[in-house]
Amino acid sequence: MQNALIVEDLPEIRDWLVQVAQAAFPGVAVTRAARVDEALARVTERGFDLALIDLGLPDGSGIDVVGALRQRQPTAVPVVVTIYDDDDHLFPALQAGAFGYLLKEQPQDALVAQLLRMTQGEPPLSPPIARRVLSYFAGEAQRRQSLVRQVEEQVRLTDRETEVLQRVAKGYTLPEIATQFGLSRHTIADHIKQVYRKLNVSSRAEAALEAARRGLVNP
Repeated sequence: MQNALIVEDLPEIRDWLVQVAQAAFPGVAVTRAARVDEALARVTERGFDLALIDLGLPDGSGIDVVGALRQRQPTAVPVVVTIYDDDDHLFPALQAGAFGYLLKEQPQDALVAQLLRMTQGEPPLSPPIARRVLSYFAGEAQRRQSLVRQVEEQVRLTDRETEVLQRVAKGYTLPEIATQFGLSRHTIADHIKQVYRKLNVSSRAEAALEAARRGLVNP
C-alpha cells in the first residue's frame, strides 16, 4: 500500500486513522478528507491503494465514496471504519463495494492486525461484523431451502394426478383414460387441468417431457 485516503470528519479520529494506516503499512502516503465532496475530489485527482472511510459525514454517506472509488479506481481497496454495526449500514456498504468493515470501538492494534489481513487477500472485518455476515448468509440459506420446499409442495402431484400424467404421456386420449379409471370424462379433464397447472405446462408434449423427467415413462 503506497497511497491511502482517510475520509473522516472529526480531526482527532482522522489523525488516529492516519496512525492506524501508517502502522499497518509503514511509509504509506496519506491524503485526508473530511466530507463526501472533498473525498470525491481527491479520488478524481489521484490514485489510491487503500481508503479508510467513515459513513456518517457532514454532507452525506461514506457509502457514496465507496461506490465512486470502486467505479473510478477498481484496484483500490475501500474499507469502512465506523461506529455503526447494524444491517442498514453494513450491507449497503458491502453492496457498494467495501472490501472490509471495521468498528471504531476496537483498539488501534486490533485495527492494524485486521488491515494486515489484506496482505493474505482476506477482508478486514471486526469480529461482530464477521458474525453478523455469517449469520445473515446462514439465514439466507435457510430461506432459500424453505422456498424450494414451498415450490416442491406446489408441484407435488396426487397419486391419481400422477397416474393421469403417465397415461397422457403414453398417448392415451381423454376418453380412454376415463374408461381405464372408470371415471367420467369431466373428472379426468379436471385432473389433467390440475396437472398442467401444477407443472406449468400447456401441451401434451410438455406434459410428456415432465413425465419422462419424473421417471413415469421412458424418454
